[in-house]
Amino acid sequence: HGIGFGIYAFLAAAGVDTALSLHDATETVLRWGGTAILLFLGYTFLKHALSGPYGQPDDGDHAPSGSTGFIQGFLIALLNPKILAWMLAIYAPFIEADIPLQTLMWMGLMGTVIDGTWYVTVATVLTRGDGVSRLRSQAHRIDGAMGVLMFVFAALLMGGWL
Repeated sequence: HGIGFGIYAFLAAAGVDTALSLHDATETVLRWGGTAILLFLGYTFLKHALSGPYGQPDDGDHAPSGSTGFIQGFLIALLNPKILAWMLAIYAPFIEADIPLQTLMWMGLMGTVIDGTWYVTVATVLTRGDGVSRLRSQAHRIDGAMGVLMFVFAALLMGGWL
């Protein structure tokens, strides 16, 4: 997942850089588009959160193993349009036209390290004891917090603080 996320981070940063170098109004379009995406994601998270605790799915072991898990995690990250939307919303204020390729590569590497570390940490914590059931029982609260966070990022983006 981290590798796919890192590739996405690099491609999104390169795409924003290219778009900014093509037209002066691109920054405004990206800012408004990023804000709209963050508001939509915030609404979606809050809608899920307000629906209450989720039901308990069956307890069967459905976790992929070996290379299957690696391939699935990679493709989930690489083919997820929400990740692209998130990257565009977050990167647009920080990237200027004609940013050096080395900086874009560092942005991709940073995405790989952060996302990979997060997923390894979560997987490690969840495989101990009843971590998965505890997380599922709190999923609606996590969604609520994420919804509020998306609205905060949207406000910061529109306020020019991002």
